[in-house]
Amino acid sequence: MDSYTGKLSEDPVSGVMDERVIIGIDPGTNVMGYGILGVSGKTTRLIAMGVIKLSKFDSHYLRLRRIHERVLGLVEQYLPDEMAIEAPFFGKNVQSMLKLGRAQGVAMAAALVRDIPITEYEPRKIKMAITGNGAASKEQVQEMLRRILSIPREQLLPELDATDALAAALCHFYETSRPASSGSSPKSWKAFIAANPARVKK
Repeated sequence: MDSYTGKLSEDPVSGVMDERVIIGIDPGTNVMGYGILGVSGKTTRLIAMGVIKLSKFDSHYLRLRRIHERVLGLVEQYLPDEMAIEAPFFGKNVQSMLKLGRAQGVAMAAALVRDIPITEYEPRKIKMAITGNGAASKEQVQEMLRRILSIPREQLLPELDATDALAAALCHFYETSRPASSGSSPKSWKAFIAANPARVKK
């Protein structure tokens, strides 16, 4: 069974619906992460995040079918306006990269069935957008997301694929909502937080 955590798309207090919903995907052939981000003006909030566990399927093709079924199910459940997906990191193992590329393609196909626009982001760009450090660890990305989106620690999953996917969605929000900027990027996490205090909620 897939691990998940989530909230309703509609704010239970105000009843205000999100203006945009972004689904983030972290492709994988053993575990695929997903994150659903709600956007209202400049405010973002977690709607849902989780992982699709695939190791129980012996056949690579059955895994691809499961990815398509689950991503299409998420699309139909949360009705996202856009998809942000992490681009595969090209390594030395050609077979692994081929399988990962297929997994990414199947997830993208599920979004295209519903005419959802897709944007790919390199892992380094996502980490830079969230932490200010393109070489940040998955744990640092998760912690920064927890602060930015005020996620209770008990809602964090042990699989970091879920927060990686959520990071892709938040990166897309930053990239599509900010005006063109000039100047250099922050040189450290501390400088990044100092330059972006509104992103961090204590």
